Amino acid sequence: MHEIIDAIVEVVSQFGYLGIFIMMFVESTFFPFPSEVAMIPAGYLASQGEMSLILAIAIGTLGSLGGALFNYYLAKKYGRVGVLKFGKYFLFNEEKLLKMEAFFLKHGSFSTFVSRLIPGVRQFISLPAGLANMPLRKFSLYTTLGAGIWVVVLTLLGYFIGSNQDLINQYLHQIVIVTLLLIFILSMGYFFINKRVK
Repeated sequence: MHEIIDAIVEVVSQFGYLGIFIMMFVESTFFPFPSEVAMIPAGYLASQGEMSLILAIAIGTLGSLGGALFNYYLAKKYGRVGVLKFGKYFLFNEEKLLKMEAFFLKHGSFSTFVSRLIPGVRQFISLPAGLANMPLRKFSLYTTLGAGIWVVVLTLLGYFIGSNQDLINQYLHQIVIVTLLLIFILSMGYFFINKRVK
């Protein structure tokens, strides 16, 4: 495991900010590529003075937005048929799309923001947004906010404890739990406000 982490750190170090952008772009599309692989090493390199912490976060967030826009435009241009035809190569089927669509149609813009904080979901929420022709400005705003929070968390994790793989594994697990709890609290607040408005 340490050899893999060292190799990834080397890749990020060699390709710099371009490497961060590409990896985060890929992470936000269909490919099952964890964002931790890019941003934690970037944070570690920033702690060593080899990168700018702020710039790494900005580039990582832009990469996430870029990948999300790729999915958004793919869905908007080619529709359900195109999404399912392309998605089958990445184990994305109609059942998953229907679940995403149901969640999106029920919660709209809020789902775009919240889903960026949920592993395994963040990559695909852009698809129903594109299919539903969600306004681009609103989509970009909520995607950037959600992706930015996750990128900041991972980069700071790498910045402060990037040299200790055991601590990373421990804190990453806790961060996922806290993130899910935060999502639950935000969801309850959203539902309460939405109900009051109605």
